[in-house]
Amino acid sequence: MRPIVRISAGLAIACSLVVSTANAAPPAAFAACAACHTSDGSTGLAPTAKGLYGRKAGTAKGFTYSAAMKKAGVTWDDKSLDVFITDPQKAIPGNVMPFPGVPDANQRAEIIDYLKTVK
Repeated sequence: MRPIVRISAGLAIACSLVVSTANAAPPAAFAACAACHTSDGSTGLAPTAKGLYGRKAGTAKGFTYSAAMKKAGVTWDDKSLDVFITDPQKAIPGNVMPFPGVPDANQRAEIIDYLKTVK
């Protein structure tokens, strides 16, 4: 197993509680996202999920993005998030997010609905 995947898995447990109380409660499926993405505006291993919905990919301040993400030309909406969360590497080849994706459409919809509330 790749070291970054092991780190991400360990952080999933430690970081899953890092959610702003002003937002809707995250669905259980968001725990995989919360391993790296916070909802409170802070940047850590990944850019914050706060304000993600409607933002252009690769533009959150305070995070250094891969060239692929900066050049993606994607604005995060229902469709683009669904495609990306399904398979990040296929959606934006060359991005460095070590996440295999969420195959379940219902879980993806729950995550996207939650991301809409994280402002």
